[in-house]
Amino acid sequence: MGTNSSIQEYIKTNLTAVTEFLLLGFQGNQLLRNLLFLLFLLLFVATMCGNLLIITLVSTSKNLQTPMYLFISQLSISDILLITDIVPNLLHILLNNGETISVIGCMTQLYFFAGTDAFECLLLAVMSYDRYVAICNPLRYSSIMTNRFCVKSLVMCWFLGSFESFIVTVTLSKLNFCGQNIIDHIFCDIVPLLELSCSDTFIVHLEIYVMGSPILISPTAIIVVSYTYIVISVLRIQSSTGRQKAFSTCSSHLIVVSIFYWSIFIVYVLPSRGQTSDANKILSLLYTVITPLINPIIYSLRNKDIKKAIQEVFHKCNVLNINWH
Repeated sequence: MGTNSSIQEYIKTNLTAVTEFLLLGFQGNQLLRNLLFLLFLLLFVATMCGNLLIITLVSTSKNLQTPMYLFISQLSISDILLITDIVPNLLHILLNNGETISVIGCMTQLYFFAGTDAFECLLLAVMSYDRYVAICNPLRYSSIMTNRFCVKSLVMCWFLGSFESFIVTVTLSKLNFCGQNIIDHIFCDIVPLLELSCSDTFIVHLEIYVMGSPILISPTAIIVVSYTYIVISVLRIQSSTGRQKAFSTCSSHLIVVSIFYWSIFIVYVLPSRGQTSDANKILSLLYTVITPLINPIIYSLRNKDIKKAIQEVFHKCNVLNINWH
């Protein structure tokens, strides 16, 4: 009788419900963590400035009131939400060599991360369709890409992204977490949370794949089909100048799509056997930190219309300064 009660007490002690997690982030000596802190702080500031600049220019410049720039400004909003959800907490982790986060806080971070990532997947598909119409059906562009169509597309992307994220977060929050509470990652992600759960996760995996696959597979199919038609149309252009101009209008989008989708594909779709936690952390940085940084650069800051809008802003500022003095 005493032995049974001891065993029960041991099980009860070791299966205590987890109320908080320990995020490890990047482990190393103080100097390394300080250098990483400065690096991520600079990346965060640069990303915020770049994306806020794009949002401001698109909302104030009459020359940028087109579907393409509307989508780019929405992408900037998504990038700001994503990097704000990930990087400040990561900076705190680096300063303290790890950080405890409540289960509710962890699920909240997961919700915003999954929601913005799902939205970006869908938005990149809409943007590829926009490029398809612009290159393959230029005469019908204004009649297809109407303001009503653009607004409906954006509302649908935000709704589906938020809904998918909500379902995944609620499903994960219903799991039992007991025993070990250490997350060897830079933020609260789906895979490490599933590995820590002491519940049966088969149904959870099934639900996540059923909900998540359309968010990943459908946009991928739209992007592949769109760019297949784009390539065919561009190759039919007789002049090399025309081909180069057509390719330049969609090359930036294709670069961002490639980085974003391949990093997500490697982390979430390919088997992680033999893949270290450090490799997963670095790959995660690609679509949580690096992509939000390079989006305004390769999408817009090298664009002639954006440069013109920036020049107009500086010109107005100079005129105001002259008038003031």
